[in-house]
Amino acid sequence: MAKFKLFGGTNPAGVASADSVAVIGLGRFGQSLALELMASGTEVLGIDGDEPIVQSLNGKLTHVVRGDATNEETLRQLSVPEFDRVVIAIGNDIEASILTASLLLRFGIKQIWAKAVSDAHGTILEQLGVQHVIYPEKDMGKRVAHLVRSSMQDYIEISDDFALVKTTPHAGIVGIPLSEARIRARFGVTVTAVKSVGQPWTYATPETVLRADDTILVAGQIRKAEAFSQLE
Repeated sequence: MAKFKLFGGTNPAGVASADSVAVIGLGRFGQSLALELMASGTEVLGIDGDEPIVQSLNGKLTHVVRGDATNEETLRQLSVPEFDRVVIAIGNDIEASILTASLLLRFGIKQIWAKAVSDAHGTILEQLGVQHVIYPEKDMGKRVAHLVRSSMQDYIEISDDFALVKTTPHAGIVGIPLSEARIRARFGVTVTAVKSVGQPWTYATPETVLRADDTILVAGQIRKAEAFSQLE
């Protein structure tokens, strides 16, 4: 007997393909992720134990199921072992997250992303063998902190010591070609792209001349990129 309740279709097995993703846990993070995947054209099987949440997503995901993701039989009946990519977005039950990760690893899922709510939780997931451990709250907090203490418009951390920063050019590099501004030699960062008012983004070249009202993307070590964005 099936230990789950299916909404939005009758054959979850038909969703499992190279272009589909199973999202387990449909709280705020899981819902946002699943809906964004759908918006980009990716088929999604969503699984959660809360029926009101599942009902609210009926018709918004390819398939949405109320079921226990820590139950091996349930996952097999939903053809989860056939997915190449699965996201464990469970946040409020660390035990369930770990048990689900253990099952997915046993299935041999090629790509697993798992949300961690603490460093200890993340360490356990990594020790189990989860390939991608993500810290949404922690990462967002770090990102916002960088934005708050500088004039950056946006900030993406590529690694522990490298970032891509969206900012505006300071007066010292406006009106001259980038080759003459010697930004990398002087500041240790690289201007990679430029957006003028009313124009699309374009790649920066040595001949690019920046205007004061341009928006630029700067790549470099976090400390140097942040310092560059603070120059006036």
